[in-house]
Amino acid sequence: MSALVKAMSKFRLAVVQLRVTKVKEDNLRRARELVKEAAGQGAKVIVLPECFNSPYGTKFFPEYAEKIPGESTEILSEAAKENGVYLVGGSIPEDDGGRLYNTCPVFGPDGALLLKHRKIHLFDIDVPGKIRFQESETLSPGNSLSMFDTPFCKVGVGICYDMRFAELAQIYTKRGCHLLVYPGAFNMTTGPAHWELLQRGRAVDNQVYVATASPARDETASYVAWGHSMVVSPWGEVISKAGAEETVVYADIDLQYLAEEC
Repeated sequence: MSALVKAMSKFRLAVVQLRVTKVKEDNLRRARELVKEAAGQGAKVIVLPECFNSPYGTKFFPEYAEKIPGESTEILSEAAKENGVYLVGGSIPEDDGGRLYNTCPVFGPDGALLLKHRKIHLFDIDVPGKIRFQESETLSPGNSLSMFDTPFCKVGVGICYDMRFAELAQIYTKRGCHLLVYPGAFNMTTGPAHWELLQRGRAVDNQVYVATASPARDETASYVAWGHSMVVSPWGEVISKAGAEETVVYADIDLQYLAEEC
């Protein structure tokens, strides 16, 4: 293997666990700061959390929804270009012709929009005595796969509840993805039970790296996120993991390990 190929088989991934507030401008400013911080630590691919510019909740989606391009995506584009990184823009509530979507925009190092993934599987749950949440009350589902190429590997994108559907990860893997990213906001009921389990399952099932980005936990929010953003290896090992607070976690991805060990 040439030195160049070997070098391109390794890269640093950063997952931003952002504390989301009700002030969109503050969320955008803080996200931009943390992207810059992560790039300064050598990250080449950076992932933001689900609903990073908005509180997570059906009553908030219409209020915070934007068209793409719009205010939030313009800032993400600038952040990607300024720092020369691939930026997975978590997700934002998107307004397209009066229909709302939970959408993840991805930008290249030149600031170009590479794709936008609309959450396919909407989160509708009713656990008596614990939690009831119905995304379908305000959101429409997406209907397409979303992958992008980097000099390191192909990356497949899902959002939160998409991770529960093993078939999506299998399709991405069959189409050549070696890293799956899921911005997500599991809650205090589903998080302790399934957040890590699902990531390790998707990683081992498909022999790929899996990364998730959650909002930081805010006990005062109407929807309390579990946090614990993480990166899992193809061997099912948790190689990087956050707690509940705002932070950036890093993982050095080694695709040669994937070829040799898995």
